[in-house]
Amino acid sequence: MGPANTGRVISQEAFDEVVKENMEDLGMEPVEALEDAIQTLTLQGVDLSGIVKCVPGECSVKDNPVIQSLERLKQLNSKDRINSEDLNEMGELFDKLIELCGCNNEVSGNVPIATRNGAVELVCAICSKIPAGSKRLLLSCLKMMALFIHADIQSSETFRVNGGPKMVVDILRNGSEDSEILNSCFAIVTASATGNEVVKESFMELKIDELVLEVLSRQRNDRIQNLYYAMRVLLTADDDRVVASQVYGYARRFAKIGIAKALTVSLAEGLASPNVVATSSVMKAIAVNDEICTSIAECGGVDALLRCIDESGEQGNKAVARTSCSLLSKLAGSDSNKSSIIEKGGMERLVKLSARFSDDPSVLQEVMSIITVLSLRSPDNAARAIEAGAGDLAIQVMQKFPKAQQLQRNSCFMIRNLVVRNPENRTLLLNNGIEKLIRQAKENHESCKDAATDALRDLGLDDYNK
Repeated sequence: MGPANTGRVISQEAFDEVVKENMEDLGMEPVEALEDAIQTLTLQGVDLSGIVKCVPGECSVKDNPVIQSLERLKQLNSKDRINSEDLNEMGELFDKLIELCGCNNEVSGNVPIATRNGAVELVCAICSKIPAGSKRLLLSCLKMMALFIHADIQSSETFRVNGGPKMVVDILRNGSEDSEILNSCFAIVTASATGNEVVKESFMELKIDELVLEVLSRQRNDRIQNLYYAMRVLLTADDDRVVASQVYGYARRFAKIGIAKALTVSLAEGLASPNVVATSSVMKAIAVNDEICTSIAECGGVDALLRCIDESGEQGNKAVARTSCSLLSKLAGSDSNKSSIIEKGGMERLVKLSARFSDDPSVLQEVMSIITVLSLRSPDNAARAIEAGAGDLAIQVMQKFPKAQQLQRNSCFMIRNLVVRNPENRTLLLNNGIEKLIRQAKENHESCKDAATDALRDLGLDDYNK
Protein backbone atom coordinates (compact mmCIF):
# COMPACT_ATOMS: atom_id res chain seq x y z
CA MET A 1 0.00 0.00 0.00
CA GLY A 2 1.25 3.44 -0.83
CA PRO A 3 1.56 6.08 1.86
CA ALA A 4 -1.29 8.43 2.52
CA ASN A 5 -1.19 11.55 0.39
CA THR A 6 0.17 14.44 2.41
CA GLY A 7 -0.49 17.25 -0.08
CA ARG A 8 -3.37 19.71 0.05
CA VAL A 9 -6.63 18.33 -1.30
CA ILE A 10 -8.85 19.97 -3.89
CA SER A 11 -12.31 18.95 -5.06
CA GLN A 12 -13.20 18.22 -8.66
CA GLU A 13 -15.46 21.29 -8.66
CA ALA A 14 -12.71 23.56 -7.37
CA PHE A 15 -10.26 22.25 -9.97
CA ASP A 16 -12.75 22.83 -12.77
CA GLU A 17 -13.32 26.37 -11.48
CA VAL A 18 -9.59 27.14 -11.66
CA VAL A 19 -9.54 26.02 -15.29
CA LYS A 20 -12.65 28.10 -16.00
CA GLU A 21 -11.12 31.22 -14.41
CA ASN A 22 -7.98 30.79 -16.53
CA MET A 23 -10.16 30.90 -19.62
CA GLU A 24 -12.60 33.64 -18.63
CA ASP A 25 -10.37 35.96 -16.58
CA LEU A 26 -7.01 35.42 -18.27
CA GLY A 27 -8.20 34.66 -21.79
CA MET A 28 -6.38 31.36 -22.09
CA GLU A 29 -7.24 28.74 -24.67
CA PRO A 30 -8.81 25.54 -23.17
CA VAL A 31 -5.70 23.37 -23.46
CA GLU A 32 -3.48 26.15 -22.06
CA ALA A 33 -5.96 26.80 -19.21
CA LEU A 34 -5.91 23.12 -18.21
CA GLU A 35 -2.11 22.80 -18.34
CA ASP A 36 -1.67 26.02 -16.37
CA ALA A 37 -4.10 24.85 -13.69
CA ILE A 38 -2.28 21.55 -13.32
CA GLN A 39 1.14 23.20 -13.16
CA THR A 40 0.10 25.97 -10.76
CA LEU A 41 -1.73 23.70 -8.32
CA THR A 42 1.07 21.13 -8.38
CA LEU A 43 3.63 23.82 -7.51
CA GLN A 44 1.38 24.84 -4.62
CA GLY A 45 1.54 21.31 -3.23
CA VAL A 46 -2.02 20.38 -4.13
CA ASP A 47 -2.71 16.67 -4.50
CA LEU A 48 -4.31 16.18 -7.91
CA SER A 49 -4.61 12.41 -7.78
CA GLY A 50 -8.19 11.43 -8.42
CA ILE A 51 -8.96 14.59 -10.32
CA VAL A 52 -10.36 14.13 -13.83
CA LYS A 53 -8.38 16.48 -16.04
CA CYS A 54 -10.54 17.43 -19.03
CA VAL A 55 -10.08 20.08 -21.66
CA PRO A 56 -13.17 22.34 -21.39
CA GLY A 57 -15.38 22.09 -24.43
CA GLU A 58 -13.86 18.81 -25.57
CA CYS A 59 -14.92 16.53 -22.72
CA SER A 60 -16.43 16.54 -19.25
CA VAL A 61 -16.04 14.61 -16.03
CA LYS A 62 -19.14 12.61 -16.93
CA ASP A 63 -17.40 11.34 -20.05
CA ASN A 64 -14.71 9.59 -18.01
CA PRO A 65 -15.21 5.80 -18.40
CA VAL A 66 -14.44 5.15 -14.73
CA ILE A 67 -17.06 7.67 -13.62
CA GLN A 68 -19.56 6.29 -16.12
CA SER A 69 -19.05 2.71 -14.89
CA LEU A 70 -19.39 3.71 -11.25
CA GLU A 71 -22.54 5.69 -11.92
CA ARG A 72 -24.16 2.77 -13.69
CA LEU A 73 -23.19 0.43 -10.84
CA LYS A 74 -24.77 2.86 -8.38
CA GLN A 75 -27.97 2.79 -10.39
CA LEU A 76 -28.06 -1.01 -10.42
CA ASN A 77 -27.23 -1.23 -6.73
CA SER A 78 -30.04 1.15 -5.84
CA LYS A 79 -32.70 -1.17 -7.24
CA ASP A 80 -35.00 -2.87 -4.76
CA ARG A 81 -34.62 -6.13 -6.63
CA ILE A 82 -31.58 -7.10 -8.70
CA ASN A 83 -32.36 -9.65 -11.41
CA SER A 84 -30.07 -11.91 -13.40
CA GLU A 85 -29.68 -9.37 -16.19
CA ASP A 86 -28.56 -6.76 -13.64
CA LEU A 87 -26.03 -9.21 -12.23
CA ASN A 88 -24.65 -9.90 -15.69
CA GLU A 89 -24.30 -6.18 -16.35
CA MET A 90 -22.59 -5.70 -13.00
CA GLY A 91 -20.09 -8.37 -13.96
CA GLU A 92 -19.34 -6.61 -17.23
CA LEU A 93 -18.90 -3.29 -15.42
CA PHE A 94 -16.58 -4.91 -12.87
CA ASP A 95 -14.45 -6.35 -15.64
CA LYS A 96 -14.32 -2.97 -17.36
CA LEU A 97 -13.23 -1.23 -14.17
CA ILE A 98 -10.60 -3.86 -13.48
CA GLU A 99 -9.22 -3.31 -16.98
CA LEU A 100 -9.27 0.48 -16.53
CA CYS A 101 -7.75 0.42 -13.05
CA GLY A 102 -5.47 -2.62 -13.27
CA CYS A 103 -1.80 -2.47 -12.43
CA ASN A 104 -0.79 -1.45 -15.93
CA ASN A 105 -3.09 1.57 -15.79
CA GLU A 106 -2.51 2.90 -12.26
CA VAL A 107 -0.16 5.52 -13.63
CA SER A 108 -3.09 7.02 -15.50
CA GLY A 109 -4.73 7.94 -12.22
CA ASN A 110 -7.82 5.78 -12.69
CA VAL A 111 -7.60 4.11 -9.27
CA PRO A 112 -7.59 7.44 -7.35
CA ILE A 113 -10.42 8.68 -9.58
CA ALA A 114 -12.45 5.61 -8.65
CA THR A 115 -11.76 5.78 -4.92
CA ARG A 116 -12.44 9.52 -4.78
CA ASN A 117 -15.81 8.92 -6.40
CA GLY A 118 -17.08 6.35 -3.94
CA ALA A 119 -15.78 3.11 -5.46
CA VAL A 120 -14.82 1.49 -2.16
CA GLU A 121 -18.17 2.20 -0.50
CA LEU A 122 -20.02 1.01 -3.59
CA VAL A 123 -18.12 -2.23 -3.96
CA CYS A 124 -18.56 -3.04 -0.23
CA ALA A 125 -22.30 -2.59 -0.66
CA ILE A 126 -22.54 -4.67 -3.83
CA CYS A 127 -20.27 -7.46 -2.63
CA SER A 128 -22.46 -8.13 0.39
CA LYS A 129 -25.50 -8.55 -1.90
CA ILE A 130 -24.07 -11.01 -4.41
CA PRO A 131 -26.15 -14.19 -4.21
CA ALA A 132 -24.66 -17.60 -3.51
CA GLY A 133 -23.63 -19.37 -6.66
CA SER A 134 -22.53 -16.25 -8.52
CA LYS A 135 -18.86 -17.17 -8.33
CA ARG A 136 -17.68 -15.21 -11.35
CA LEU A 137 -19.37 -12.04 -10.18
CA LEU A 138 -18.06 -12.45 -6.65
CA LEU A 139 -14.50 -13.00 -7.87
CA SER A 140 -14.64 -9.87 -10.01
CA CYS A 141 -16.03 -7.87 -7.10
CA LEU A 142 -13.35 -9.14 -4.72
CA LYS A 143 -10.58 -8.48 -7.24
CA MET A 144 -11.79 -4.93 -7.75
CA MET A 145 -12.03 -4.40 -4.00
CA ALA A 146 -8.41 -5.48 -3.48
CA LEU A 147 -7.33 -3.16 -6.28
CA PHE A 148 -9.11 -0.13 -4.81
CA ILE A 149 -8.13 -0.53 -1.15
CA HIS A 150 -4.52 -1.11 -2.12
CA ALA A 151 -4.35 2.49 -3.29
CA ASP A 152 -3.73 4.29 0.02
CA ILE A 153 -4.51 4.41 3.73
CA GLN A 154 -7.68 6.46 3.20
CA SER A 155 -9.12 3.70 1.03
CA SER A 156 -8.43 1.02 3.63
CA GLU A 157 -10.09 3.25 6.24
CA THR A 158 -13.13 3.64 3.99
CA PHE A 159 -13.18 -0.13 3.62
CA ARG A 160 -13.17 -0.55 7.41
CA VAL A 161 -15.84 2.06 8.08
CA ASN A 162 -18.13 0.47 5.50
CA GLY A 163 -17.99 -2.96 7.10
CA GLY A 164 -15.38 -4.39 4.75
CA PRO A 165 -13.64 -6.67 7.28
CA LYS A 166 -16.92 -8.30 8.34
CA MET A 167 -17.95 -8.76 4.72
CA VAL A 168 -14.71 -10.61 3.94
CA VAL A 169 -14.85 -12.71 7.10
CA ASP A 170 -18.46 -13.65 6.37
CA ILE A 171 -17.45 -14.93 2.94
CA LEU A 172 -14.66 -16.96 4.52
CA ARG A 173 -16.92 -18.16 7.31
CA ASN A 174 -19.46 -19.54 4.85
CA GLY A 175 -17.10 -22.45 4.52
CA SER A 176 -16.18 -21.92 0.92
CA GLU A 177 -13.51 -24.37 -0.18
CA ASP A 178 -13.08 -22.68 -3.52
CA SER A 179 -9.41 -21.76 -3.72
CA GLU A 180 -10.05 -18.79 -6.03
CA ILE A 181 -12.53 -17.19 -3.64
CA LEU A 182 -10.30 -17.89 -0.65
CA ASN A 183 -7.29 -16.43 -2.42
CA SER A 184 -9.27 -13.31 -3.38
CA CYS A 185 -10.51 -12.81 0.18
CA PHE A 186 -7.04 -13.08 1.63
CA ALA A 187 -5.77 -10.65 -1.01
CA ILE A 188 -8.22 -8.12 0.43
CA VAL A 189 -7.03 -8.85 3.97
CA THR A 190 -3.47 -8.23 2.82
CA ALA A 191 -4.27 -5.01 0.99
CA SER A 192 -6.46 -3.49 3.69
CA ALA A 193 -4.36 -4.46 6.73
CA THR A 194 -1.04 -3.30 5.27
CA GLY A 195 -0.03 -0.16 7.13
CA ASN A 196 -3.33 0.01 9.01
CA GLU A 197 -3.29 -1.14 12.64
CA VAL A 198 -7.01 -0.52 13.09
CA VAL A 199 -7.93 -2.81 10.21
CA LYS A 200 -5.65 -5.49 11.65
CA GLU A 201 -7.51 -5.15 14.93
CA SER A 202 -10.87 -5.37 13.15
CA PHE A 203 -9.94 -8.66 11.50
CA MET A 204 -8.57 -10.11 14.73
CA GLU A 205 -11.72 -9.11 16.62
CA LEU A 206 -13.66 -11.05 13.99
CA LYS A 207 -11.43 -14.07 14.80
CA ILE A 208 -9.85 -14.34 11.40
CA ASP A 209 -7.06 -16.36 13.02
CA GLU A 210 -9.53 -19.21 13.57
CA LEU A 211 -10.58 -19.05 9.92
CA VAL A 212 -6.94 -19.10 8.85
CA LEU A 213 -6.43 -22.27 10.88
CA GLU A 214 -9.48 -23.87 9.27
CA VAL A 215 -8.17 -23.15 5.79
CA LEU A 216 -4.71 -24.44 6.70
CA SER A 217 -6.14 -27.62 8.19
CA ARG A 218 -8.81 -28.67 5.73
CA GLN A 219 -7.02 -28.63 2.38
CA ARG A 220 -3.75 -28.21 0.56
CA ASN A 221 -2.99 -24.56 0.03
CA ASP A 222 -0.84 -24.65 -3.08
CA ARG A 223 -3.11 -22.13 -4.78
CA ILE A 224 -3.85 -19.92 -1.80
CA GLN A 225 -0.65 -17.91 -1.78
CA ASN A 226 -2.43 -14.85 -0.43
CA LEU A 227 -3.24 -16.73 2.79
CA TYR A 228 0.43 -16.49 3.74
CA TYR A 229 0.72 -12.85 2.72
CA ALA A 230 -2.33 -12.05 4.85
CA MET A 231 -0.88 -13.78 7.91
CA ARG A 232 2.42 -11.97 7.47
CA VAL A 233 0.73 -8.57 7.23
CA LEU A 234 -1.46 -9.22 10.28
CA LEU A 235 1.72 -9.95 12.26
CA THR A 236 3.75 -6.98 11.01
CA ALA A 237 3.93 -3.69 12.92
CA ASP A 238 3.90 -1.35 9.91
CA ASP A 239 1.59 1.50 10.91
CA ASP A 240 3.68 4.55 11.85
CA ARG A 241 0.61 6.29 13.24
CA VAL A 242 0.45 4.08 16.35
CA VAL A 243 2.89 4.11 19.26
CA ALA A 244 2.54 0.44 20.15
CA SER A 245 1.31 -2.27 17.81
CA GLN A 246 -0.67 -5.28 19.01
CA VAL A 247 0.97 -7.71 16.61
CA TYR A 248 2.97 -9.38 19.41
CA GLY A 249 -0.30 -10.44 21.00
CA TYR A 250 -1.65 -11.57 17.66
CA ALA A 251 1.41 -13.79 17.17
CA ARG A 252 0.76 -15.41 20.54
CA ARG A 253 -2.85 -16.02 19.53
CA PHE A 254 -1.74 -17.59 16.27
CA ALA A 255 0.56 -19.93 18.18
CA LYS A 256 -1.95 -20.73 20.93
CA ILE A 257 -4.71 -21.93 18.62
CA GLY A 258 -2.33 -24.13 16.61
CA ILE A 259 -1.40 -22.15 13.52
CA ALA A 260 2.34 -22.54 14.22
CA LYS A 261 1.86 -26.32 14.44
CA ALA A 262 -0.12 -26.39 11.19
CA LEU A 263 2.61 -24.40 9.45
CA THR A 264 5.27 -26.76 10.78
CA VAL A 265 3.43 -29.66 9.17
CA SER A 266 3.50 -27.75 5.88
CA LEU A 267 7.18 -26.91 6.31
CA ALA A 268 7.98 -30.60 6.77
CA GLU A 269 7.18 -31.11 3.08
CA GLY A 270 10.40 -29.29 2.32
CA LEU A 271 10.92 -27.98 -1.19
CA ALA A 272 8.04 -30.15 -2.36
CA SER A 273 5.80 -27.39 -0.99
CA PRO A 274 5.49 -24.32 -3.23
CA ASN A 275 4.87 -22.19 -0.13
CA VAL A 276 7.99 -23.09 1.84
CA VAL A 277 9.40 -19.55 1.67
CA ALA A 278 6.11 -17.95 2.69
CA THR A 279 5.63 -20.51 5.48
CA SER A 280 9.07 -19.78 6.94
CA SER A 281 8.40 -16.05 6.82
CA VAL A 282 5.09 -16.37 8.69
CA MET A 283 6.55 -18.75 11.28
CA LYS A 284 9.31 -16.27 12.00
CA ALA A 285 6.67 -13.61 12.68
CA ILE A 286 4.84 -16.00 15.03
CA ALA A 287 7.97 -17.04 16.96
CA VAL A 288 7.97 -14.03 19.28
CA ASN A 289 9.02 -15.69 22.55
CA ASP A 290 10.96 -18.65 23.95
CA GLU A 291 7.83 -20.69 24.63
CA ILE A 292 6.64 -20.48 21.02
CA CYS A 293 10.12 -21.20 19.65
CA THR A 294 10.31 -24.30 21.85
CA SER A 295 6.84 -25.45 20.83
CA ILE A 296 7.72 -25.15 17.14
CA ALA A 297 10.79 -27.32 17.70
CA GLU A 298 8.72 -29.88 19.62
CA CYS A 299 6.38 -30.12 16.60
CA GLY A 300 9.33 -30.98 14.37
CA GLY A 301 10.24 -27.45 13.31
CA VAL A 302 14.01 -27.90 13.67
CA ASP A 303 13.99 -31.15 11.70
CA ALA A 304 11.88 -29.55 8.98
CA LEU A 305 14.16 -26.53 8.71
CA LEU A 306 17.34 -28.57 8.57
CA ARG A 307 15.77 -30.62 5.80
CA CYS A 308 14.90 -27.41 3.94
CA ILE A 309 18.45 -26.18 4.40
CA ASP A 310 19.88 -29.41 3.01
CA GLU A 311 17.49 -29.44 0.06
CA SER A 312 18.01 -25.77 -0.74
CA GLY A 313 21.74 -26.39 -0.98
CA GLU A 314 21.28 -29.45 -3.17
CA GLN A 315 18.85 -27.63 -5.49
CA GLY A 316 20.54 -24.23 -5.41
CA ASN A 317 17.42 -22.49 -4.11
CA LYS A 318 18.67 -19.23 -2.59
CA ALA A 319 15.27 -17.98 -1.44
CA VAL A 320 14.57 -21.13 0.57
CA ALA A 321 18.10 -21.10 1.97
CA ARG A 322 17.74 -17.52 3.20
CA THR A 323 14.30 -17.85 4.76
CA SER A 324 15.06 -21.23 6.33
CA CYS A 325 18.25 -19.90 7.88
CA SER A 326 16.49 -16.79 9.10
CA LEU A 327 13.77 -18.80 10.84
CA LEU A 328 16.28 -21.27 12.28
CA SER A 329 18.21 -18.32 13.71
CA LYS A 330 15.02 -17.14 15.43
CA LEU A 331 14.35 -20.60 16.88
CA ALA A 332 17.97 -20.88 18.01
CA GLY A 333 17.28 -18.07 20.46
CA SER A 334 15.87 -20.77 22.75
CA ASP A 335 18.63 -22.58 24.68
CA SER A 336 16.88 -25.93 24.39
CA ASN A 337 16.63 -25.46 20.64
CA LYS A 338 20.35 -24.67 20.44
CA SER A 339 21.13 -28.12 21.80
CA SER A 340 18.69 -29.77 19.42
CA ILE A 341 20.17 -28.01 16.40
CA ILE A 342 23.71 -28.97 17.41
CA GLU A 343 22.75 -32.59 18.13
CA LYS A 344 21.20 -32.92 14.69
CA GLY A 345 24.42 -31.79 13.01
CA GLY A 346 23.14 -28.30 12.40
CA MET A 347 26.54 -26.62 12.63
CA GLU A 348 28.06 -28.89 10.02
CA ARG A 349 25.02 -28.61 7.76
CA LEU A 350 25.17 -24.82 7.92
CA VAL A 351 28.84 -24.71 6.98
CA LYS A 352 28.08 -27.13 4.14
CA LEU A 353 25.31 -24.80 2.97
CA SER A 354 27.74 -21.88 2.96
CA ALA A 355 30.00 -23.85 0.63
CA ARG A 356 27.05 -24.40 -1.73
CA PHE A 357 26.32 -20.66 -1.79
CA SER A 358 29.86 -19.35 -1.53
CA ASP A 359 29.08 -16.63 -4.07
CA ASP A 360 25.91 -15.31 -2.41
CA PRO A 361 26.45 -12.85 0.47
CA SER A 362 22.72 -12.82 1.30
CA VAL A 363 22.81 -16.53 2.20
CA LEU A 364 26.22 -16.37 3.86
CA GLN A 365 25.16 -13.57 6.21
CA GLU A 366 22.20 -15.66 7.37
CA VAL A 367 24.52 -18.60 8.07
CA MET A 368 26.77 -16.28 10.08
CA SER A 369 23.77 -15.07 12.04
CA ILE A 370 22.73 -18.58 13.11
CA ILE A 371 26.25 -19.58 14.12
CA THR A 372 26.44 -16.37 16.16
CA VAL A 373 23.27 -17.27 18.03
CA LEU A 374 24.28 -20.91 18.51
CA SER A 375 27.65 -19.86 19.95
CA LEU A 376 26.27 -17.23 22.32
CA ARG A 377 27.37 -18.03 25.92
CA SER A 378 28.24 -21.57 24.84
CA PRO A 379 31.94 -22.51 24.71
CA ASP A 380 31.07 -26.05 23.60
CA ASN A 381 29.09 -24.78 20.62
CA ALA A 382 31.83 -22.30 19.76
CA ALA A 383 34.33 -25.15 19.72
CA ARG A 384 31.96 -27.20 17.58
CA ALA A 385 31.64 -24.28 15.16
CA ILE A 386 35.41 -24.00 14.73
CA GLU A 387 35.65 -27.74 14.17
CA ALA A 388 32.96 -27.50 11.50
CA GLY A 389 34.89 -24.77 9.70
CA ALA A 390 33.20 -21.55 10.85
CA GLY A 391 36.53 -19.84 11.44
CA ASP A 392 37.74 -20.59 7.91
CA LEU A 393 34.34 -19.48 6.62
CA ALA A 394 34.66 -16.09 8.32
CA ILE A 395 38.10 -15.49 6.83
CA GLN A 396 37.04 -16.55 3.34
CA VAL A 397 33.90 -14.42 3.14
CA MET A 398 35.53 -11.34 4.66
CA GLN A 399 38.26 -11.59 2.05
CA LYS A 400 35.86 -12.27 -0.80
CA PHE A 401 33.15 -9.70 -0.04
CA PRO A 402 34.83 -6.61 1.48
CA LYS A 403 31.97 -4.32 0.32
CA ALA A 404 29.11 -6.42 1.74
CA GLN A 405 28.38 -4.41 4.89
CA GLN A 406 25.89 -6.72 6.58
CA LEU A 407 27.99 -9.78 5.83
CA GLN A 408 31.09 -8.08 7.27
CA ARG A 409 29.13 -7.03 10.35
CA ASN A 410 27.68 -10.50 10.90
CA SER A 411 31.17 -11.96 10.54
CA CYS A 412 32.42 -9.69 13.32
CA PHE A 413 29.55 -10.72 15.57
CA MET A 414 30.22 -14.39 14.89
CA ILE A 415 33.96 -14.09 15.52
CA ARG A 416 33.30 -12.40 18.85
CA ASN A 417 31.08 -15.25 20.04
CA LEU A 418 33.56 -17.85 18.80
CA VAL A 419 36.43 -16.42 20.85
CA VAL A 420 35.01 -14.62 23.90
CA ARG A 421 34.89 -17.81 26.01
CA ASN A 422 37.33 -19.89 23.95
CA PRO A 423 40.93 -18.57 24.19
CA GLU A 424 42.18 -21.40 21.98
CA ASN A 425 40.05 -20.09 19.14
CA ARG A 426 41.66 -16.67 19.39
CA THR A 427 45.11 -17.97 18.55
CA LEU A 428 43.82 -19.98 15.64
CA LEU A 429 41.96 -17.07 14.05
CA LEU A 430 44.71 -14.52 14.68
CA ASN A 431 47.29 -16.80 13.11
CA ASN A 432 45.09 -16.99 10.02
CA GLY A 433 44.97 -13.20 9.59
CA ILE A 434 41.54 -12.35 11.00
CA GLU A 435 42.76 -9.14 12.69
CA LYS A 436 43.55 -7.42 9.40
CA LEU A 437 40.16 -8.32 7.94
CA ILE A 438 38.27 -7.04 10.98
CA ARG A 439 40.19 -3.77 10.96
CA GLN A 440 39.41 -3.32 7.27
CA ALA A 441 35.72 -3.84 7.96
CA LYS A 442 35.88 -1.34 10.79
CA GLU A 443 37.55 1.25 8.60
CA ASN A 444 35.39 0.72 5.51
CA HIS A 445 31.91 0.42 7.05
CA GLU A 446 30.39 2.67 9.68
CA SER A 447 27.87 -0.03 10.57
CA CYS A 448 30.70 -2.42 11.43
CA LYS A 449 32.61 -0.19 13.86
CA ASP A 450 31.05 -1.34 17.12
CA ALA A 451 30.92 -5.02 16.13
CA ALA A 452 34.52 -4.92 14.88
CA THR A 453 35.73 -3.17 18.02
CA ASP A 454 34.09 -5.81 20.21
CA ALA A 455 35.56 -8.61 18.12
CA LEU A 456 39.07 -7.17 18.35
CA ARG A 457 38.71 -6.73 22.11
CA ASP A 458 37.54 -10.30 22.64
CA LEU A 459 40.38 -11.55 20.47
CA GLY A 460 42.59 -10.20 23.26
CA LEU A 461 44.07 -7.25 21.35
CA ASP A 462 45.03 -4.26 23.48
CA ASP A 463 44.65 -1.71 20.70
CA TYR A 464 41.11 -2.82 19.82
CA ASN A 465 39.76 0.73 19.95
CA LYS A 466 42.03 2.11 17.28
